[in-house]
Amino acid sequence: MHGAVPGEVVQFIDLNLLTFTFLFFVGLVGGLVSGFIGSGGAFVLTPGMMSLGVPGTVAVASNMCHKFPKALVGAIKRFRYNQVDVKLGVILGASAEVGVQIGIGFQKYILDTFGPAGSDLYVSLMFVAVLVIVGGIVFRDAINIKNSGGEEKATSLSKKIQSIELWPMITFKRSGIRVSLWFTVPLGLATGLLAATIAVGGFVGVPGMIYLLGVASIMASGTELVIAFVMGLGGSAIWAFYGLVDIRLTLIILSGSLLGVQLGAIGTTYVKEYMIKVVMAVIMLIVAVSRGLAIPKYLTKLGVMSLGDTTVSILSTVSFGIMLLALVVGAGIILKAMFTGLRQERAQADAAATGQEA
Repeated sequence: MHGAVPGEVVQFIDLNLLTFTFLFFVGLVGGLVSGFIGSGGAFVLTPGMMSLGVPGTVAVASNMCHKFPKALVGAIKRFRYNQVDVKLGVILGASAEVGVQIGIGFQKYILDTFGPAGSDLYVSLMFVAVLVIVGGIVFRDAINIKNSGGEEKATSLSKKIQSIELWPMITFKRSGIRVSLWFTVPLGLATGLLAATIAVGGFVGVPGMIYLLGVASIMASGTELVIAFVMGLGGSAIWAFYGLVDIRLTLIILSGSLLGVQLGAIGTTYVKEYMIKVVMAVIMLIVAVSRGLAIPKYLTKLGVMSLGDTTVSILSTVSFGIMLLALVVGAGIILKAMFTGLRQERAQADAAATGQEA
């Protein structure tokens, strides 16, 4: 792959059976998370690829390329469960596409100026910052909802935003909200900008719809899949133009994701809404630790730090191990919640049938 930085080349990694299996598993869990919480699963997929040595820019580009077909499958699945507001998704997606173009330009500037190590450092730093902040907020909110009996309520901020009459006002019947277009535009731009720079637009999109616009968690997570489809379609074309999409990685993680996203979408019908936030927060915080441990390696490559090869190797190994832990924990929480909810539903159905017979 040529021409990323004068004198440097962004290398695509070699694949073997072990890396192929790991990438498929990463895709499976990423799809599972995506179908369950609607964030696209990028906070699992991008760090997962980088833990194998994939350059940050290539990981972001390849992740975005795989995203739009997977998001389309998930959106259709969630729409059948009445968990998608297509109108809201398209409107947010339109402004998000503008943010994607801005983000790609910024990411390219970093790559051209500081090289692959600088790009890797930028992606990792952004991941840690966003994961810790958003993960902490979401986890606290999930605990509050659980303690209040599991009922999700609109935030005071979202109520205030909905009360501001600023033309043009748009009614989103499926989400049950009415809000000014001018409050959707910055949210869409921020979602697209983050999606293009570190491939995690859902970290802004889903919480933004919940806390700013007043959309229910399940509806917000399903609608985010529509936004991801719109962003991924346009963004992939631009990344491919720059030659930064590794189609091998795209197809491998997509094959796992298409299976996982359907399981995740089914899981949302059997769990309480606060569990979606718990899953999102727990995985975010674990992945943040993994990416944080990788930062010294990139600082060493840039000459900012001076660590021995042994130290760098140990940090990389621990980072990879924690990444695996995040995948296992995330999949475990989702599957356990899904099967527990399924058993409870069957038990209620059996009890109802017994009562009718009596």
